[in-house]
Amino acid sequence: MKIVTDSAADLPLSEVESNQIAVAPLLISFPEGEVRSVDISADEFYNRLEAMSPRIPTTSQPSPGTFLDIYEKLAHAGEEILSIQISSGLSGTFQAARLAASQLSTASVTVFDSLTLSGGLRFQVLAAAAAARAGWAMDKILNLLRYVQEQCEVVYTLDTLDYLARGGRIGRVQALAGALLHLKPVIDVNKGDGKYSTVGKARTLQRAQAAIVDHLAQMYGQTPVWVTVMHGRFAEQADVLTAALRERLCCSKLEVLRISPALGVHTGPGIVGAAVMPMALWDGIGL
Repeated sequence: MKIVTDSAADLPLSEVESNQIAVAPLLISFPEGEVRSVDISADEFYNRLEAMSPRIPTTSQPSPGTFLDIYEKLAHAGEEILSIQISSGLSGTFQAARLAASQLSTASVTVFDSLTLSGGLRFQVLAAAAAARAGWAMDKILNLLRYVQEQCEVVYTLDTLDYLARGGRIGRVQALAGALLHLKPVIDVNKGDGKYSTVGKARTLQRAQAAIVDHLAQMYGQTPVWVTVMHGRFAEQADVLTAALRERLCCSKLEVLRISPALGVHTGPGIVGAAVMPMALWDGIGL
């Protein structure tokens, strides 16, 4: 079985290669041309983003043709294909993958809606890859992915709402009100519809991060968990959050990664948060 995803999964290249995962890149359109999100480093992207201010680039999903090309190459190897995409509540990528799968007659392609993104999508992809290596059947892997959906949490905060406003994700009035009140939103991804949901608001980044830690501690208590702290270009705040999570949670594995430039378009560099899931979910699948 071959696993396909998209670049919103924030998978390090080492994991893509070691798990033989095919990644369909989201696209970033700058005034001088289009760039695949997998072809630009986080720091290069943020340098270009800040140089464009107050304008921002736009993003677009992989086309059905991009997915079809990937599926056809894998189909030639006679593989069953599982394609796990960024939440349909946040992107049209899932629908593009489904359309491509419907056009392929030479292989069986199952397209799964992750209902999440970033570290949450990464956890699902890694779980599927490990289960496939262990010889699990497709229906068993899909049940595993649904369970990971239920048990995993992705939550973050932003230094500014300005990028969301410029990209049309929220209104300028709402962003201005947030700036005047110095509000920092605490946002997660709803497990029902895969859309962003507001967990709370705080007056400072420190309080917003404390709210993230409280939220995760309430969810997981002292259950052993895998924690991935994610940030744009906010390393100092990522270190602060990492230390707080290490103190409050039972972290069997704790790491810090960067989010995809395709996601950073809409958040700016000042994003920090975490993806968390119980370590028990990996029992029996070799991670």
